[in-house]
Amino acid sequence: MSTAPEVRKRRRDPEASRAAILEAARAAFAERGYARATIREIAQRAGVTHGLIMRHFPSKEQLFIAAMPGAGDLGALMPGTPETLPERIAQAYVDRMESADGNDPFIALIRSVASDEESATRLYVAMRQLSIDSYRTVVTGADADERIDLLGAHLIGVTFSRYVVGVGPIAEMSREALVAHLARALRGILGGP
Repeated sequence: MSTAPEVRKRRRDPEASRAAILEAARAAFAERGYARATIREIAQRAGVTHGLIMRHFPSKEQLFIAAMPGAGDLGALMPGTPETLPERIAQAYVDRMESADGNDPFIALIRSVASDEESATRLYVAMRQLSIDSYRTVVTGADADERIDLLGAHLIGVTFSRYVVGVGPIAEMSREALVAHLARALRGILGGP
C-alpha cells in the first residue's frame, strides 16, 4: 500500500476557463468600473491565473470588450426584416439592461467616463466599431454610419437616464413603454417605414 499523496491531473477546459473569466470580468467591471477593476482581481474571482487571462485576452481593454454583453450579440438581431429591426433592437436592449439590475459593463463604461476619460474613449471607439460592423449588414445608404452613431448615442442617453442616474420619466416608465418609445425613436433614426 502506497502512502504517497495522490496526484490529480488538471483538466484543461479552455471554453470553461474563458466563460469563467468573462463572468468574473462582467461582475468586476460592473461593480468597480473599468479603471478600478484589475486583471488580478478578475483572475481571483474566476479561479484562474493572471497569465491565463492574458493568454485569452491580451489587454484589459480587449477583456472588457469581450465581456460586454450586446456587442457580440448584435449578430442575433440582424436576421429578420428591416422593418422590424427597431423593435428587435429596442426589445433586446431593454431585456439586457433590465436583467442586469445595474450590473452591466455598458453602465460601467458610462460611469467610467468621469474617472478615466481616455480609457472610456478607447473602449467606446472599439465598441462603436463592433456595432458599425454588425449594423452595416442591415443599415444601408450614404448616411448609414451617421444613423448608426445616432442609434448608439440615443441608447447611451437612455442608459444614462434610466440606469445610471435613475431619475425622471425615462427611469420611471414600464419596460413595455420603454420598448415602445425606443422602437419609435429608433425607427426614425434608422429610416424605417
